[in-house]
Amino acid sequence: MSTRCALFGMFLAALAVSIASSSGFAAERQLKQLSEAQIAQLEEVLPEKATVKPRQPRKLLIFWRCEGFFHDDAIAWSNKALEVIGEKTGAYTPVISADMAMFEPEKLQEFDAVFFNNTSALKFENEAHRKSLLDFVRGGKGIVGSHAATDNFYQWPEGAAMMGALFAGHPWYEAPVKLDDPTNPLLRVFEGQGFWFRDEMYKFRDPYSRDRLRVLLSFDMSRLPADAPNREDGDNAIAWIQQVGKGRVFYCSFGHDGRIFRDPRILQFYLDGIQYALGDLEADATPSAKLDPQPKPALPPEKK
Repeated sequence: MSTRCALFGMFLAALAVSIASSSGFAAERQLKQLSEAQIAQLEEVLPEKATVKPRQPRKLLIFWRCEGFFHDDAIAWSNKALEVIGEKTGAYTPVISADMAMFEPEKLQEFDAVFFNNTSALKFENEAHRKSLLDFVRGGKGIVGSHAATDNFYQWPEGAAMMGALFAGHPWYEAPVKLDDPTNPLLRVFEGQGFWFRDEMYKFRDPYSRDRLRVLLSFDMSRLPADAPNREDGDNAIAWIQQVGKGRVFYCSFGHDGRIFRDPRILQFYLDGIQYALGDLEADATPSAKLDPQPKPALPPEKK
């Protein structure tokens, strides 16, 4: 009897895990709610208006599902920031979700772009969802990724290529940032000047390549110690755009915690990236390696 009870107990435990994993995602990943005072603080630093007028009403899916590491503070702040930016500027209508059903083909087509907001370890095991997302962007829609959006699709090469790179660690916590493409309209908020920035800074591995990506921001490795972690080619990107079929992708690795989404420069940068992905803000996505002549980067100042 004791063995039978033990087996029955194990069955119930397994059943509970199965139910939790299939239908209890929201219960496992509860986002903290910002206070009224925090929302008021956020509203003080948000962009006042859209950078360009939308060509038509836009709808943005802000998708925050995490099947790996959960950047709960960053997602709480950025979800609210993205929601209020859309409502305040009229650049887009925001819809916030962590439900994979949003990638059902008929549902996804309601949107003009998807913002992968610090998502992690997404597998997209449903082949219909994979096809739906690739058809979405290749057909002319947009993708935006923040921070952990490159920490997905390890077993889905087409998905990784769509985002532009895969996460390979975060060995830096303060970065000398250079503007690789200073005249690019997506970088106007930085006013042609490199800068130092504190965050959990990502290192990337393939499929990262300047042969495919238009790199906007990267590390100025000359400002770091000679023994600082580095890729073999010394090319450590932070933000980029690319064209995928007829569609557009914008990615930026800034965004480990909520503080990042209270920085007015970064909020403006993300808004511009969103408007690019939506198809309203024009920017040349010719891969960096194919530019002739190569633009002269704007370097950060020497650190005092």
